[in-house]
Amino acid sequence: MKNKPIVEEKSIFEHVSDDGRIHDKIPMADLPAAYVRNDIEGMPDPAEPEVVRHFTRLSYMNYSLDAGMYPLGSCTMKYNPKLMEKAAQYEGFLMLHPMMEQSTTQGILKLIYDTEQYLKMITGMDSFSLQLAAGAHGELAGMLITAKYHRVNKTNKHTILIPDTAHGTNPASASMAGFKVVNIPSGPHGMIEAGMIRPYVNDDTAGIMLTIPNTLGIFEEQIADIAKLIHDAGGLVYVDGANFNALIGKARYSDMGVDIVHLNLHKTFATPHGSGGPGAGVVGVSSFLKEFLPVPVVERKDREFVMSCDLKNTIGRMVGFYGNVGIIVRAYTYMRMLGLDGAKEVSEAAVLNANYIRAVLKNYYNLPYATPTLHEVVFDDKFQNGDGVKTIDIAKRLIDYGFHPPTVYFPLIVHGAIMIEPTETESKDELDRFISAMKSIADEIKHNPEVVINAPHTTPVKRVDEVRAAREPRLVWKR
Repeated sequence: MKNKPIVEEKSIFEHVSDDGRIHDKIPMADLPAAYVRNDIEGMPDPAEPEVVRHFTRLSYMNYSLDAGMYPLGSCTMKYNPKLMEKAAQYEGFLMLHPMMEQSTTQGILKLIYDTEQYLKMITGMDSFSLQLAAGAHGELAGMLITAKYHRVNKTNKHTILIPDTAHGTNPASASMAGFKVVNIPSGPHGMIEAGMIRPYVNDDTAGIMLTIPNTLGIFEEQIADIAKLIHDAGGLVYVDGANFNALIGKARYSDMGVDIVHLNLHKTFATPHGSGGPGAGVVGVSSFLKEFLPVPVVERKDREFVMSCDLKNTIGRMVGFYGNVGIIVRAYTYMRMLGLDGAKEVSEAAVLNANYIRAVLKNYYNLPYATPTLHEVVFDDKFQNGDGVKTIDIAKRLIDYGFHPPTVYFPLIVHGAIMIEPTETESKDELDRFISAMKSIADEIKHNPEVVINAPHTTPVKRVDEVRAAREPRLVWKR
């Protein structure tokens, strides 16, 4: 075990409640009555050292990318180089106001424009909107584009095909855009085969949503044949490119027959993804769909950059201004720092790291699919079931070894899934530490399963009742 047991930290309210140091009343005579809080009585009144020490102790309990790897599959918790943070905090970017005249914001407009050009080059798509605020936001924009395209062309198509290996938000995005979702089961090799979807394609088919690479980390080898089937039926091919860090500089979505793709700048290009944001789920389209992109888009007119809303069939605005510009600045810096050759190395390292883990751990944890994988690998708990240990126990035990657990129980098509994505940023030493912990846990399960079943042992809070926490959240402390 890598961590020492941590004493449970009381809330700041409880720290000072014993000796009664609370605010009875705070004078606010200078404030208008409408701005005076009526609930201040009973608030704690700790000394400054108590406050500082309390939050410092809480920080010791946190896990961060500065402390260790996040082996989260399909979430790409990449290390965020400090240079990216520095770039985003340049005063010229940081002090911009979204209502400033465009003549005074040429620098950021050029950066957004150039970022689009780089994305077009590495994906092969013809146009991008960079304003989407998250991956699921990008998915929704892609489906809204699909819906409006069919409305404009009066096709009356209303179904979207979605494989069971797609990201979980895909069906929700399609449904929110007004489509009926048709679930397509994947084949025995963890891929969608063209022959398998043929019976589902008909006059109602508006398009298909594919995740490439999919949530098993597997490349959809028959994407070109699938795209032809959909196009022949008059539908559009949408790809969830959240796992694009496996393909940068290696493959272009346009060459696969893709019409719409969303990328996660916050996953692929520096900024770590977590807690629902911040993000930038940019959307790229083929030339015939440019007029449907959300507005405004940044265009170059002579020597000036402008934000234009002049798109004939735009789906409108998706955000108030232009999205999470700070994320775009980080992504731009990352791309410029890497260059095309460096971007290729990103993919190579991401795939190598995942396959190194796969090769070593496949003798300790069951590999449900033998198909070669790219940037992530999915195991399950089949080997451990006989000893009464489940995936959640393995995840909790990893905490005792000083690691953040991987994604568990996703994708849903793998029972007891253990989804590991090390990304390209982890060294072999760090991977070996993680592998050693996983091997030790496998050995513990054979010889002392109780220590795993009852994990974690080194945290102030043990097993959280997640169901109850979701149904009965306590968001406010009460005396």
